[in-house]
Amino acid sequence: MKKIYIAAFVFSTFFFAGCADDYLDVDQTESISTKDTELFNNDAGATTFVTAIYNKFLNWDMTSFGWIGLSSITSDDADKGSSPGDTGTDKDVLDALTYDASNPSAESTFTANYAGINRCNQALNIIPQLDKADPVLRTRLIGEAKFLRAFMYFTLVKCYGGVPIIDHLPNPSSEADRIMLSTRKSSAEVYAYIENDLNDAIAALPLKSQYSSSEKARASKGAAYALLAKVNLYQKNWQKVIDNCNLVTGYSIVPDYASMFQLAGENGPESIFEINGVGAVPIKGIEGYSNTQGARGAGGWGWGFNTPSESLVNAYEAGDKRKNATIIFAGTTLYDGRFVPLTVENPRYNYKAYSSTFTDAWETDTNIKYLRYAEVLLMKAEALNELGQTYEAIPLLNQIRNRAGLANTVFSSQSDIRMAIWRERRVEMAFEHDRFFDLVRTGQAKAAFAADISPSFPNGKTFTEGKNELFPIPATFIRQAGGLSQQNPGYN
Repeated sequence: MKKIYIAAFVFSTFFFAGCADDYLDVDQTESISTKDTELFNNDAGATTFVTAIYNKFLNWDMTSFGWIGLSSITSDDADKGSSPGDTGTDKDVLDALTYDASNPSAESTFTANYAGINRCNQALNIIPQLDKADPVLRTRLIGEAKFLRAFMYFTLVKCYGGVPIIDHLPNPSSEADRIMLSTRKSSAEVYAYIENDLNDAIAALPLKSQYSSSEKARASKGAAYALLAKVNLYQKNWQKVIDNCNLVTGYSIVPDYASMFQLAGENGPESIFEINGVGAVPIKGIEGYSNTQGARGAGGWGWGFNTPSESLVNAYEAGDKRKNATIIFAGTTLYDGRFVPLTVENPRYNYKAYSSTFTDAWETDTNIKYLRYAEVLLMKAEALNELGQTYEAIPLLNQIRNRAGLANTVFSSQSDIRMAIWRERRVEMAFEHDRFFDLVRTGQAKAAFAADISPSFPNGKTFTEGKNELFPIPATFIRQAGGLSQQNPGYN
């Protein structure tokens, strides 16, 4: 999608008083007058409001360097990488789990998602007024906006726990809206809000097969069901996980795992929802996503951050095809013929972030996979096993293993299959921004980090229970909230 910047509603600061840090604000905007509304009162105009939401995912502060730091470098799958003296501002402390409330990556992820939520609220406010646009299209666009808002709130609740719920464009003169912008809701309230948005999206969205080829990256009914199943998974609502996974239809496991992470495999049969990095030259995708993770040094092409850990390398069984599809090893030749010399600074890099066509570009053609059918099968397997239906879970686990070139699992007990499913999630979805959150939700984090040995951390890392499950709420937000919001435990 091309980056589109549109005139939109004014969205004021927390206190509507010109604070320096506008946490729930977006780029400078203008009010939309009645005349402006008429300019957008057609199919193309209505679509523009939702396309602007998708475009937010192409921004540096939304899905690039800070998000890579929070969701991946913090995990036992990745090390900081790069040069020893290059911290990437804060990637060293994220790697060490020693970040505090002033952490830039935690702040940028928080603000970027609220900027995206604001775009959703803008769309949801204006689209119903565009009466000259096709009503069927308007219904779909509202469904897309609600899916994307739910997606962003899911990111926020995983990262920070309870957060403010901003469900409309605030009125600067409203005291109730002032409180809304400053008050954290509970995690349970945020999850309930996400579920409500997703149920609305399910009712409004078409199947993926009903989209034209030019719109294949847009949210579909299957994406909403899959995300709802994942939301259920995080809340351990096992039967709902199964029910919603069963409603994700029309997708299939592709035979060649590696192909999904190459240009030809994007938005393929296994893809449920991914951020589409393909656009018009010179704007080709997500700002810095590939470049910051590309091989660094002589013969390299990037900054070298977010490198696969020794712990991840050791997690693959012998013969697992996913290993060489996930990890770039120095001294090997990539699928497009590029040789990665031993002169690069790190022994390993993230293959899933590799762009072949635009290797050296700042904005490449690489997509980010967020929901795949393989994960749906693993979610369903986990839920079945937790409900004591281990016999039914095992074939789903084996389906994923067999695609990777591995034999059926040798395990059969509920506890062994639980661990097998968790291990399979790790190697199947490595570098797809889930590992840290999986460690937290399954209670594996403390032990996993203690065992995450590397030259930088010869004794592993300390995961502090009661603190590191969540990232800090930005300190400036806490100050602006004026006592209406509390910091997460363990952060000053």
